[in-house]
Amino acid sequence: QVQLVESGGGLVQAGGSLRVSCVASGRTYLNYAMGWFRQGPGKEREFVAAVTWSGGSILSADSVKGRFTISGDVAKSTVYLQMNSLKAEDTDVYYCAAARVFQGSPWRTGEVDYWGQGTQVTVSS
Repeated sequence: QVQLVESGGGLVQAGGSLRVSCVASGRTYLNYAMGWFRQGPGKEREFVAAVTWSGGSILSADSVKGRFTISGDVAKSTVYLQMNSLKAEDTDVYYCAAARVFQGSPWRTGEVDYWGQGTQVTVSS
């Protein structure tokens, strides 16, 4: 079992920055690749970015490239999503994800093994 707990969401103005975090726990969490998805009301859950704990593999969706950066800190068991130049359309619930296999881009929700509870990010225009 892997547990994922997100934090760091909130309200920010367009053009601003925000960092969300995901703390992973459980005996085997280091065996999983980590990712972020987002989902708005009435929309499908959308892949944002993914990383391996070693940092050797990183993926980002085209919609966030150049603005969002994913990183992991093994010592803190934490994966971060640094979001810069935020836009109103980035408003969503952001979910942390763990997958046994590091997929190609975009990650598919059906191949995610564990989800966090989500954290709301709201960007005001």
